[in-house]
Amino acid sequence: MGPDILQIDPLVFAAIAAMAAATYATRVFGYWLVRRTTVSGRLAGALEAVPGAVLTAIIAPMAFATGAAESGAALLTVLLAQRLPLLPTVAGGCLAVVGLRMLLG
Repeated sequence: MGPDILQIDPLVFAAIAAMAAATYATRVFGYWLVRRTTVSGRLAGALEAVPGAVLTAIIAPMAFATGAAESGAALLTVLLAQRLPLLPTVAGGCLAVVGLRMLLG
């Protein structure tokens, strides 16, 4: 291990710092906004849909751009989501992709 490993490109560092600041700002602003407003009706429905939408946005590209194990696990996860709450569905999907990767190679 030479000293090259410890060098960080300033542009990369600035990008990471900006992303961290933006993430922190959205969290702080979100908490501030929700504390100052009454959450009901359409806003409550929209906020309840966010976790599923984020999960779909993360998983969908992986399911369609990779192999059969990931596609099969995504299909199984959709089926689990029809019957189970979010946490058991995610756990089942994770176990399915591990199992299918071991089975299919």
